[in-house]
Amino acid sequence: MNVQQRFTVLLALLLGVTVFGTVGYVVIEGWSVFDALYMTVITLASVGYGETNPLTTPGRAFTIVLIVGGLGVVAYGLSTMTALIVEGNLSHLWEKRRMERQIHELRDHIVVCGGGETGRHIVRELAATHTPFVCVELDAAHGEALRRAIPNVPCVAGDATESDVLRAAGVERARGLILTMPADKDNLFALLTARELNPGLRIVTRVSTDEARARLLKAGADAVVSNKAIGALRLASEMLRPHVVSVLDAMLREPSDVRVQEIPVGPSAAGTSLARLNLQERAGVIVFAMREGATGRHVFNPAADRPLSAGDVLIACADAPQLATARRITMEG
Repeated sequence: MNVQQRFTVLLALLLGVTVFGTVGYVVIEGWSVFDALYMTVITLASVGYGETNPLTTPGRAFTIVLIVGGLGVVAYGLSTMTALIVEGNLSHLWEKRRMERQIHELRDHIVVCGGGETGRHIVRELAATHTPFVCVELDAAHGEALRRAIPNVPCVAGDATESDVLRAAGVERARGLILTMPADKDNLFALLTARELNPGLRIVTRVSTDEARARLLKAGADAVVSNKAIGALRLASEMLRPHVVSVLDAMLREPSDVRVQEIPVGPSAAGTSLARLNLQERAGVIVFAMREGATGRHVFNPAADRPLSAGDVLIACADAPQLATARRITMEG
């Protein structure tokens, strides 16, 4: 029995014995409802006040029954409350209610489905950039690991393929959805459910197999990312720099339009930071490296507040439309 069920049972028992005592005194003694309720309360509380009105013999017999049964209910209530406090469940319940209110107030946030290793990295990045988000995770162990890594993380426990769980995460009010569940079929089902709830949602999903890529794109994913391909790019980039872009583009071509692309920075964008350009929101492009125009040196994971110079080259994964949009932004500022 969970905490809510235990509270429900406790309240039902207390209410039931109070109603039982009040009705009993009204029927047996003919008292008013208020006098009967007052007598019931002082009897259950064992405060030792005198009788409201003189009791008849049937009334006294009823009082004995009420004391025995009522004090049993009160004792059960006290033991339940003590157990909840000792076990910490009461604080967890309050924390859950607080988190539900916090999620309910979110607008234009990101929903991350999957709190495993990939999801934790994404959530950590969203938290670092102060981007509002909610994480959905079914596995209790993953959820606990996520809370240890990022305190006060807003998290919904449940299956992201179910519409009720996505609604609890506020997907209807969200602006983006990131699917990081290990199984492609789970990501596909969650994608279809989310698209039905929020047709304008931008959806980015991971993919484990090349066969699933086409299905996810056909189902409505705005972008499909392979963890293996990105990992391979990073491993090779550490070995092959400074020729990383040309070599990787030849070596690690995937069966999609997404490629490692170079995005030059024009004079109009000089002095502007990556954060100000906001390529991720405006073009759907995430910059993972850059080449300095003055020195030719490669910088991996450049800081968001790093000022850019004319001649710098940003390196990112993008398809043709994303590349065209990003180049227009970096050339125009």
